[in-house]
Order: sequence, then structure tokens, then C-alpha cells
Amino acid sequence: MARTPSSMVALGTKAPDFTLPNTVTGKQISLNEIKGEAATVIMFICNHCPFVKHVNDELVRLAMDYKNKKIGFVAISSNDVINHPDDSPTLMKQVALQLNYPFPYCYDETQQVAKAYDAACTPDFFIYDKNLRLVYRGQLDDSRPGNEIPVTGKDIRHALDCLINNQPVPEQQRPGIGCNIKWK
Repeated sequence: MARTPSSMVALGTKAPDFTLPNTVTGKQISLNEIKGEAATVIMFICNHCPFVKHVNDELVRLAMDYKNKKIGFVAISSNDVINHPDDSPTLMKQVALQLNYPFPYCYDETQQVAKAYDAACTPDFFIYDKNLRLVYRGQLDDSRPGNEIPVTGKDIRHALDCLINNQPVPEQQRPGIGCNIKWK
């Protein structure tokens, strides 16, 4: 499995706007519709990546723990489904339903959203404040497949807690590691 680090986009960057199909509902959903009052978490994930499979349960817990705290969540898959059919929208819907994703799971067929966000790997996490300015990008926590460190989501949880409590998010952040996005 490839070990691609996330791009450490400049903090303060404005979230690029998007409208994508939610694979579960079949409806188009925009950034404005998923935006949280306190913060917005944008996750680039996919079905087949072992790094994503490793953290999927925590992604569900994380969203469940914070959805009533004015935090918006969305997951996006931008992988090329011709060469990686496991990441097709039909199978995305199956995974989302099977794992009870409490957030939209959207398909970025053109890969333009991933490019706009400078997403590099799966999983890749971006947290924006209430004004849609980037305050966190990087890892969920220190756990990786096979390293025996429990998956806790501590890095993202800390950033979200800072935002909820009107405290600054620490600028020292570690890049995430995952499979590279499968570009066309």
C-alpha cells in the first residue's frame, strides 16, 4: 500500500466551493448545505484504501460526537473508478449504508474538487472555521494499519474542541498518510 502524505495547504485558505452528488440520496449537495455553524470537516476517502478502512469506525464516531455541536461533515471520493471499480458510486452507497455514515458521501467524478482542495491521499482531512477558512489539515491521529496504536481521532477532536471553545487551533499539525488519490 502506498504511503502518500497529505499536502499541507496554507492555513487560512478559503474552502473552495463545490456541488457534488451524494451517492446515498442521489441528490446534489453543496458546500453551503453541509457547512457547520462552528466548523466544517471535509474528508477525502474511498472504499478500497486500507488506511480508510482502518479509521472508518472512528469517522462515524467522530461525526456522531460532533454533529450536534454545530460541526458539518462531508466525505468525498475522487478516485478514478475506471481503474478502481471498488470506488464506484454504487459501491460508495453500499459502504455508506453498511457503516451508517452520518454524513454525505459524495462522488467527485471530474476530480476537480480534489484538485481545488489539493487533496493528495485517502484519508485526507480539512477543517474549516465558521467563515470557511482552513484551520486544520493533516492526520486524524497517530494510528496507521499495523502500528498497534489505537484509533482515537485525537488530532481532529482537539482541533474541533478548540473551535467549539473559541480557542485557536494549534498551527503545528502533522500530515496524514494514506493511499494516493487515483488520478485519471
